[in-house]
Amino acid sequence: MLAITPEFAKANIIVIGDVMLDRYWSGRAARISPEAPVPVVQVKTVEDRIGGAGNVALNIAKLGGKVTLLGVIGDDIEGETIQRLLESEGVVCEFVIEKSVRSICKLRVMAQHQQLIRVDFEESPLKFNQESLIARLRKYLPENQVLVFSDYGKGTLANVSKHIHEAKQAGLKVLIDPKGVDYRRYAQADVITPNLAELQAVVGVCEDEQSLVEKGRELLKQHQIPSLLLTRGEAGMTLIQEGQVHSLPAQAKDVFDVTGAGDTVIAVMALGVALDMSLSESMYLANLAGGIVVGKLGTSTVSMQELTRAMHGDRDSLYGIVSEDELAQLITRARAHDERIIMTNGCFDLLHAGHVTYLQQAKALGDRLIVAVNSDASVKQLKGDMRPINGLQERMTVLAALACVDWVVSFEEETPERLYCRLLPDVIVKGGDYSSGQVAGGDCVIKAGGEVKILQFVDGQSTTAMINKARAME
Repeated sequence: MLAITPEFAKANIIVIGDVMLDRYWSGRAARISPEAPVPVVQVKTVEDRIGGAGNVALNIAKLGGKVTLLGVIGDDIEGETIQRLLESEGVVCEFVIEKSVRSICKLRVMAQHQQLIRVDFEESPLKFNQESLIARLRKYLPENQVLVFSDYGKGTLANVSKHIHEAKQAGLKVLIDPKGVDYRRYAQADVITPNLAELQAVVGVCEDEQSLVEKGRELLKQHQIPSLLLTRGEAGMTLIQEGQVHSLPAQAKDVFDVTGAGDTVIAVMALGVALDMSLSESMYLANLAGGIVVGKLGTSTVSMQELTRAMHGDRDSLYGIVSEDELAQLITRARAHDERIIMTNGCFDLLHAGHVTYLQQAKALGDRLIVAVNSDASVKQLKGDMRPINGLQERMTVLAALACVDWVVSFEEETPERLYCRLLPDVIVKGGDYSSGQVAGGDCVIKAGGEVKILQFVDGQSTTAMINKARAME
């Protein structure tokens, strides 16, 4: 349906709702307790993830959108952890911090990748100053295109009707992941995204497809809501509007954990709406993203690389654009087959014959060639405010299409030193007048038994020359 990945960096979104911390204690259960008939878990790892409305915001940020998160946390360690984790991923946090409130934390004890028990630490409904939350919302409304409500029934959205009114007055589109059976609270929203069980709790059991559509439309009419995106698990998604119905089959190949899948769906829908994409196009991307995230353990997000590959029907490919974590796994797999890993980096703003020749020579040094590409922000740092000419996704897409390139990954820093030191390729290849000691990350690779090779660029070929020639022809 879409040939090019949308530029989500142009999206500005507010998320407001119940924020929580998902904590995982993971280990191995190999015996039964002598104290009670329960398994004993020897905990090996403790991991904190963001849940609830925070996970919606995190999904938006991971895909490049600009997002502000409003919510309520306590003046406690869990609240500090929530804010730290979100801000480290670029989410702007505007929390009401209440000393009398306990930050919501859900502790899951895991063994052999199975959840044994969940322990919830919370006091709901949350009691806080509602006006302070509305004041924060008013502050950010002029800067944004979309407002997402993530309602988990914990009390943050007790005054949701007033929030919706404020957003509509400011001209924002409103999307709601609802909770409970009183949808009068959500009147005049633009899109609601219940799952099938949530919808049937409101409208009653739907015996067939026709009944589902009719009851869905009646609900929309009753509350002056134009669109309902129904998530249906293994049956996919259905978009119900007054004049049309559009369904998509589920995209998941393996369902490992559905935790937080609804967060991912509404996050991607919001990104599409913020860019004025049609709801059917936004739904298409949300369906792909949902299919990816249910294949992961626990509360998770989707990367731009994963979404791009899913768009092109290439989720399981051993080639193309990948995230850093995926690349680490692919390198491990390649080394298990005694493959030699070659890696290079650059901006690759306007790909020319010199680049191609250089990359072909690099590939000839081993079995797998990885190209690490500077983010748009780091290109500006290196080349100035007029660069890059092409955005990151466009540059990566062109590189991934070359026969000599196996994997393409991006990095945010000015140099790829951290990336090289993590991945430790067998050979770093660099073009130009360098010594091996001047190559960022070269020390790490050499200490690990690898090497650095310097190749000469093709004379007369450069991006700057191409730009200057184009300007001279204008």
